[in-house]
Amino acid sequence: MDMTSRMSSHFDDAIDTFKASSQALADPLATAVDMAFAALVNNNKILACGNGGSAADAQHFVAELVGRFERDRLPLAGIALNTDSSIMTTVGNDYGFDHIFERQVMALGQPGDILVAISTSGNSPNVLRSIEAAHDRDMAVIALTGKGGGKIGEQLYETDIHLCVPHDRTMRIQEVHIILLHALCDGIDALLLGDSL
Repeated sequence: MDMTSRMSSHFDDAIDTFKASSQALADPLATAVDMAFAALVNNNKILACGNGGSAADAQHFVAELVGRFERDRLPLAGIALNTDSSIMTTVGNDYGFDHIFERQVMALGQPGDILVAISTSGNSPNVLRSIEAAHDRDMAVIALTGKGGGKIGEQLYETDIHLCVPHDRTMRIQEVHIILLHALCDGIDALLLGDSL
């Protein structure tokens, strides 16, 4: 395969993945919007976490909440749990890396808050622990995964939302995760501000 064909194949595969994700995830995504909106208008907050590219996605999502998405509005309460290096290194050193998000959910999470837990594999131990902590705090979870959902898919409650990208390749999963997070932001803003752009 020449390089141009290889590059073109990425677009083709991404388009196929987006179409499959639209069919599988539009309904639970709409429910996730309603869940997040209800939490925010009731003075609750959204906590988000992930590792690597998923950490960047969590930080990006929270930036859109606290700053703005496409329209001016009041800031919305969100915290990315992977951004405070002092907390992460302290907890990682004293308790182990698997606890870096769990401890923060235990400290910051309140009943009615939402945890957005992002893991392409669905098997990240520290994200799994954050979900356990969220459940202990009577928080709902919106989980973004791929590859069949992994252990996270097995750990979620019926009241949680599972947005599992129907693909096994990390790059495709992460590409759809960005669309899911942007769509969440758009849906929240539509409910807050009305449908028009």
